[in-house]
Amino acid sequence: MQEFDPPGIGARDLQECLIIQAKHIQEDTKDVVHLIRNHLKDLEKRNFNGIAKAMNMMVEDVAEMAKIIYSMDPHPGRAFIQPDTHYVTPDVFVYKVGDEYMVSLNEDGLPRLRISQFYRNLLQESKRSSSAGKQVAKATSSEQSVESVKAGDTQDFVTKKLQSAVWLIKSIHQRQRTIYKVAESIVKRQREFFDKGPSFLRPMILRDIADDIGMHESTVSRVTTAKYMHTPQGIFELKHFFNSGIGTDDGDALASESVKVKIKELITAEDAKDPLSDQQIVEMLKKGGINIARRTVAKYRESLKILPSSRRKKYF
Repeated sequence: MQEFDPPGIGARDLQECLIIQAKHIQEDTKDVVHLIRNHLKDLEKRNFNGIAKAMNMMVEDVAEMAKIIYSMDPHPGRAFIQPDTHYVTPDVFVYKVGDEYMVSLNEDGLPRLRISQFYRNLLQESKRSSSAGKQVAKATSSEQSVESVKAGDTQDFVTKKLQSAVWLIKSIHQRQRTIYKVAESIVKRQREFFDKGPSFLRPMILRDIADDIGMHESTVSRVTTAKYMHTPQGIFELKHFFNSGIGTDDGDALASESVKVKIKELITAEDAKDPLSDQQIVEMLKKGGINIARRTVAKYRESLKILPSSRRKKYF
């Protein structure tokens, strides 16, 4: 099985997968295989100095072998897997018209519900039959009284179902109105975000919106779950706009998401051969008036799926 294409198929773990691929390289790969077999953890940590010392080699030679290994595919069968793509359909659209932002609900996927005329007519006929049956029952046999009872049962059944249908339609309309109010309040409170971008997101919690629109926090939380907003800055989940604040030197507060954006920008602009440590990021943010602890920087960096400086360093 492991002789099949692509190289690495049939491996029992990552180490075996890489060794199979190394053996397919058309050159002497004895040292590469040895590196994979005995120093995979150090390779993962980019501890090239430790590997060079253990293998009695130059660091530059270890870096060259690492370059070959990093070019291998740890999941060779992935190319044959159908991608599991999830497309997001925005529930709310925000458009800028002049100097104002307009909120519009996306109702394309929402069915237009109404009460069927057939059941309205059935209820009317049931009422007439029930009324006629009661009048006839006063002067006729018990058999006709039974017919009157049946008509009454039909009327009660249809009435209850119609009431349930009306309640459902009203509930859907109420939910749409609530989403609209929440979106409108978000736009009003996050004007700088819509004008200038994610780094200008302001601190905001559920209570701020709940108090603004006169609803309970749990209601706001419920209608913002798995709901998305299409904005001039991109598509965001409504939950994205709710985040805690971090103090600045000027006494104002900055949203935690904005701090994450700044951390990402600093790391993107760093020297790949001399990446920024978490403490260096703390000091750079402090110069910009943002006071934040090193452990908080580490937490935000991990949430952004960014590796620590020791594993971001590039030797080639």
